[in-house]
Amino acid sequence: MNLQEFKEILNDNLPPANLEGHLRALWFDGKGDWEEAHLLIQDVNDKNAAWIHAYLHRKEGDISNADYWYKRAGKKRPEISLEKEWEQIAEALL
Repeated sequence: MNLQEFKEILNDNLPPANLEGHLRALWFDGKGDWEEAHLLIQDVNDKNAAWIHAYLHRKEGDISNADYWYKRAGKKRPEISLEKEWEQIAEALL
């Protein structure tokens, strides 16, 4: 699956059953369900999950918490739009 195909499945009411956890969290965020995205990713302990977690807290406006998670992900808070960061994360995971 590429980024365009991933964006197209956002038109579906439910994520595909085989959609992996990290991408599943991004799918819910892409559908506007921040809470479900956060719930899915908050207890996953790897750098990609930390990046998604950071992005979600940046989106929420909790910058100090976001910066903590960016550090755990080995990244710095980007100076790009949230939409662009969402795309970067999705592309990295696809």
